[in-house]
Amino acid sequence: MSLYGMMRTGVSGMAAQSTRLGTVADNIANSGTNGYKRASVEFSSLVIPNAGTSYVSGGVATQVRYAISEAGNLQYTTSATDLAVKGDGFFVVQNSNGQPFLSRAGSFVPDGNGRLVNAAGFYLMGYNYENGIPSPVANGFAGLEPVQISGQSLSATPSTSGFFSGNLPYSADAWPTPRLADNPTTPPAGLEAAIESGSVVKASLTAVNNVGEEVLLDIYFQKMGDNEWEMSVFYQPDATATSSFPYGTPAVATETLPFDALGKLDTSVLSKIDIDLSALNGQVVEVDLSGMTQLASSYVQGPADLNGNTPSAVDKVVIGTDGIVYAQYKNGATTPLYRLPLATVQSPDQLQVLPGNVFSPGLDSGNVQIGFAGSGGLGDIVSGALENSNVDIATELTNMIESQRNYTANSKVFQTGSDLMDVLVNLKR
Repeated sequence: MSLYGMMRTGVSGMAAQSTRLGTVADNIANSGTNGYKRASVEFSSLVIPNAGTSYVSGGVATQVRYAISEAGNLQYTTSATDLAVKGDGFFVVQNSNGQPFLSRAGSFVPDGNGRLVNAAGFYLMGYNYENGIPSPVANGFAGLEPVQISGQSLSATPSTSGFFSGNLPYSADAWPTPRLADNPTTPPAGLEAAIESGSVVKASLTAVNNVGEEVLLDIYFQKMGDNEWEMSVFYQPDATATSSFPYGTPAVATETLPFDALGKLDTSVLSKIDIDLSALNGQVVEVDLSGMTQLASSYVQGPADLNGNTPSAVDKVVIGTDGIVYAQYKNGATTPLYRLPLATVQSPDQLQVLPGNVFSPGLDSGNVQIGFAGSGGLGDIVSGALENSNVDIATELTNMIESQRNYTANSKVFQTGSDLMDVLVNLKR
């Protein structure tokens, strides 16, 4: 065996252990960094073909690997914009130049423009609800934009949909004439008695128009015959001041409600009513009536609600496990702003590791696939939590001691080769 070869082998071993010590140092330094993934070194032998009785020494090759697919423990916080992924998937972030990356570091706070940014300066990306109900672009980052949650002005959302349910009395007598919607400006005789007997049922509902003004609606259910009621909707402020009827304007909606023999609304004929509020600076409100029943009981009001909210400032942000970012207003209303996607690749451990706890796909990792949390094998998004690093200090200290001993042993090999070289050189003396 060549003395030079022995010395080079010792140098190779020292270099390998030095690389391992470098990963240990990084792991220990980042043990408290959210979303950090530990690095490790794997060794493989370099064997040179031998000829005859002489052994030709080779060395050792190193390969740095990252435990990207290994999740860290979750640490819960009090900030709604601290985010963690429970399961598979990465947040999509971008730098100030607009280049997208993947990350598990979810400590986001609003910057001066209200955009969510993490400690490394990367902006959280999401799909905006202003462009319609989001759908993920499966194989790319198109359609994503920085999530902006603050700096929002007063916001009002008009009513466009809702639901109304309740039980109409089955045993009530029919009161088909006069139809309330035919002549709303004239008070019908016997209306109060019909309301008392249950032949006419009155309820109210509040909608919101385009400028956030509340629109109070009066709803009348008039029994027209067996298993048939007529629903009429009026604008309440148009009612006569001294009584609930008549109204100064026609009904904004009228429909006939058919019920089957079991007392349920026959949804094959009718399941909703469209209330046109365009004359009141509003929109057409689609109200689901499938919860209406006609059973042997008095009138019972069931769950009823319309969407929309009056002008209010944003009070706080709520982020669901499905990644939908809601703005919650001071009046209690909520509006979806963004939906956060999660990204994944076929081989997460082969992602390219870049500064700032971000990753970039490469040839070895496979292409990026985009989806929403809780679907397609992706994990859930947890608000008010951060993912700790997956570094175990005890393991790293053990690796450090082991590498130190191995480095010393390789240095002894080099030193021995150097001593033998001195002996060989001094043979001439």
